[in-house]
Amino acid sequence: MLQRQVADRESKDTTMRIRTARFPQVKTLEDFDLEHLPSLRRDVLAHLATGTFVGKAENVILLGPPGIGMTHLAIGLGVKTTQAGYSVLFDTARNWIARLGEARHSGRMEAELEKIRRYKLSTIDEVGYNPFDQDAANLYFQLIASRYEQGSATVTSNLPFGRWGETFSDDVVAAAMIDRLVHHAAVLTLTGDSYRTRQRRELLAKDRAGRD
Repeated sequence: MLQRQVADRESKDTTMRIRTARFPQVKTLEDFDLEHLPSLRRDVLAHLATGTFVGKAENVILLGPPGIGMTHLAIGLGVKTTQAGYSVLFDTARNWIARLGEARHSGRMEAELEKIRRYKLSTIDEVGYNPFDQDAANLYFQLIASRYEQGSATVTSNLPFGRWGETFSDDVVAAAMIDRLVHHAAVLTLTGDSYRTRQRRELLAKDRAGRD
């Protein structure tokens, strides 16, 4: 009976951590189509799924073209992290900047960074999809610098590191962010076709086969 009570409590705690993580959707690694992404090493993913990288304040960087499932992977790793007992906070790069910009405008920047640091894993999705001005780049740098060797970050980007200067309008700031992110990190450079492209091809093939 005690074991059941402990299991029920752990399940409720995990449910609460998933809720406070603010995932756009709850997706799991078990639901990810690994066959679609042969460039993803299964052994590396299995190791990351244990959540041990969070306990070591290490990062995970997912680089690759749009549509291959990087957001799904980031959410799935986040869910695994909550199940391992760690707190997670998820958002897009654009929303992170909006959040920090509002905090700075209201004079509570340090308090906001401290609040974010309480989460063991911060997930920053879609870096590179929208360009930022230098002011936003400085905010983003503060976010990364505040977590350096203090907490983990998962970052997804459609751009290689060599093009981050384009996104942040400043090669020096981009280089400083990259330096802190990759110092203790697993960097996964992924290749593959977009899920939507593949599904469109499959539908067209079925349509042609039906007409034939």
